[in-house]
Amino acid sequence: MEAMTLSSDLQTKKWLAFGLCAVSYLLGGTASTLMATFLPVVVPELLERSGSAAGVDEVSAWISAAFLYGWMTGGVVFGFVSDRLGRARAVAFVTALYGLSMLMTVFVTDWQVLLLLRFLTGAGVGGVLLLTTVYISEIWPAQQRAVVLGVLAVMFPVGIVTTGILNAGLVYWREAFWVGLVPVLVSMTMLAGLPESAHWTDHRQSVKTAVTWTSRDKANLLTGVLVFGAVLIGLWGTFSWIPTWVQSLLTDGRSGSQERGFTMMLLGTGGIIGGMLSGMLLNRLGTRRTLLLTFAGCTGGCALLFLTNRSFSAVIYAETAFLALFFGISQGALSSIIPALFPVHIRASASGISFNVGRFFTATAVFFVGSLVALLGGLGNALLVFSGAFLLAFLLVYLRIKDK
Repeated sequence: MEAMTLSSDLQTKKWLAFGLCAVSYLLGGTASTLMATFLPVVVPELLERSGSAAGVDEVSAWISAAFLYGWMTGGVVFGFVSDRLGRARAVAFVTALYGLSMLMTVFVTDWQVLLLLRFLTGAGVGGVLLLTTVYISEIWPAQQRAVVLGVLAVMFPVGIVTTGILNAGLVYWREAFWVGLVPVLVSMTMLAGLPESAHWTDHRQSVKTAVTWTSRDKANLLTGVLVFGAVLIGLWGTFSWIPTWVQSLLTDGRSGSQERGFTMMLLGTGGIIGGMLSGMLLNRLGTRRTLLLTFAGCTGGCALLFLTNRSFSAVIYAETAFLALFFGISQGALSSIIPALFPVHIRASASGISFNVGRFFTATAVFFVGSLVALLGGLGNALLVFSGAFLLAFLLVYLRIKDK
């Protein structure tokens, strides 16, 4: 009887941990995209308020880049921090970090302060996406782990849908950022209720020597960094600017809030469906063919969207949903594939590096989207150039990844 009670208590703690991590992961998706969908409103307001002579496109690019630089920093640094301080405390800290940064955004009065807050928000989100995945994988039984991690990954696009709802609901942008209160409350609950990973505790007690990397580990790390980095350039170079691109197609004086919001909802919904399909595709087609199909779909979808539309129409919604489906498959598949490239003793750190070093190049690339608009004759043409990164990812997979 005592054993049954103990087992029930452990199950309750595991599900509590999953629920808290899922909420943090979900709102990480909202934190990542909320500013992107409000950028056409936020930047002009802050520039007018501060009397700055900076251009809207230039400042928008800096804001997008700051978030990605933060994401990269948090995803790498907090992985090492969690190895020293423990998974539970680290997850609680990064959740509080992005929540507090969102709350402070409510009161921002100039774009320079917003840059700092977006960097800190990105650092928190980068930490959450890595650490919740590692933490749940360590506390969950192996036979159920893949399913639970798949559900966790879907939470991010659910957060993107939440962003679309906030925007389509005609909520003022400062009011929307009050949603940061939720992750702050979640972090407090985490500190009080998250059990520490027994895997981490045992590892800390048993490891006495330095961790070594084999030549194969280093080669796989290079593959992870290159492939995921290329995908991120294509994904964020287009994704974070699509709401602004939609706004640029509206020439009849409409505010564009509903169009931008619905587009973001479609991006999120497509990501959810794509993420759920990714596991089935991997099982049926294998790693190589799944990724080749996915990156071909991303490349073709971007070409269709940005080459065939010069004014806004309902067909953009269908094309956005098609593209988002492949975006979702790519993220779901890579989240499963990249950790599997590495042995257990370096999996967390190597995955963190693979997922986040590429964000430096992504942030830099996104910054140049604004600069390319004038050179290439429109935002759509600039986004099409950056979507070429999906073609690069296709070639990298073709050359470097083989099915076992």
